[in-house]
Amino acid sequence: MISPSRREDIVSALRRGTVPSSGLDALAVGMETFAPTLNEELESVASGRGGFKAVRGEYGTGKTFFGRWLQERARSKGFAATEVQINETETPLHRLETVYRRLVEHLGTADMASGAFRSVIDGWFYALEQDVLADPSVAPDDAQVLLRQTNTLMETRLSAIGKTAPAFSAVLRTYRQALASNDGMLAEGLISWLAGQPNVAASVKRAAGIKGDLDHFGASNFLVGLLTILRDSGFSGLVMVLDEVETLQRMRTDTREKGLNALRQWIDEIDAGRYPGLYLVITGTPAFFDGPQGVQRLAPLAQRLHVDFGTDRRFDNSRAAQIRLAPFDHSALLSVGRRVRDIYAEGREHGQRLRTVVDDSYLDILARAITGGLGGKVGVAPRLFLKKLVADVLDRVDLHADFDPRRHYALTIAETEMSAIERAAASANSVDDIEL
Repeated sequence: MISPSRREDIVSALRRGTVPSSGLDALAVGMETFAPTLNEELESVASGRGGFKAVRGEYGTGKTFFGRWLQERARSKGFAATEVQINETETPLHRLETVYRRLVEHLGTADMASGAFRSVIDGWFYALEQDVLADPSVAPDDAQVLLRQTNTLMETRLSAIGKTAPAFSAVLRTYRQALASNDGMLAEGLISWLAGQPNVAASVKRAAGIKGDLDHFGASNFLVGLLTILRDSGFSGLVMVLDEVETLQRMRTDTREKGLNALRQWIDEIDAGRYPGLYLVITGTPAFFDGPQGVQRLAPLAQRLHVDFGTDRRFDNSRAAQIRLAPFDHSALLSVGRRVRDIYAEGREHGQRLRTVVDDSYLDILARAITGGLGGKVGVAPRLFLKKLVADVLDRVDLHADFDPRRHYALTIAETEMSAIERAAASANSVDDIEL
């Protein structure tokens, strides 16, 4: 049973043509084969290990959906989760300080889908205070002793990180003092610096005894610190999805080489136990994993990610380092269409009419029309199909009692509402269709 607010979140996102941020289990088609293995691997990460998974799929197979579905699933199991879109200008893979900044910005928990970094830090300090107050010799109303004991316990918990990144505990200590003295501006500035944000005021840095902005090596240690805080706060770990890693193929040669080597280092450091509690997931196209401008350019990385996909898809090993998503076919398109229709209709005044007018046969008509408009490529169709289904059909049936999509609606697909991949599918049905 989906709550009304979650139903509305799903419908609103699909109406805009975007992937919903929640309720993805209700839309997941074809994910059932991966769920048991992913549950096992998340349990392993929760026990203090690290984990890694590469997800391959052509455009339209649902890689972004898979990543967000996994994040939502992980949050329900007590993990924090985050997603980073890799691109050359803002988040190149080899610059860990920018990757760290984005992962903090999008950090989510079961209580807060995004932007949860500060609440995690505050929750950690609360947990430390509770541990201190468990000692009967500490008076709950003695603020100075409580602050001092909490700082001491914090230093103990962060001792391993303090050796390589003393700024991490220094900023946390000053942040705690700023909260105690009700200095909200200083506290906000310290959290911003801790989150990897640039251009933090010099006065904020002086208060904590730090200099400059967070660099690559500092970000690596700060990630270890964040994992420690999450574990101490009762979280099972952190699931981090690096989406659109295939953009490395289109970057300058030096940037691409550095990015591939950074990915190899991520995998090796996870295997070496540097990031306990981290489950790293990357997504990419088959061309990225197998083509000359991707993983194959770096032999050590290619060796770590190699999986034999020559057997029948039914016998794929979901425990392998790399898994593949099945192409979206017509039956899968109809299946997700039925789910969206039923989610939309549930709890609405005209729910029964919605199911009757937009029945399975009409879903089939609409799916074939959308697919035909995209050169017959079903794999590219889901986003537009669901957008048209919600915004052009279901909304109108719900709003107008005499609206019948079979008589009153003719599908049109404007070029301006299509993505680059959808435009390519729609415009080039054959080589002769490509304008030179």
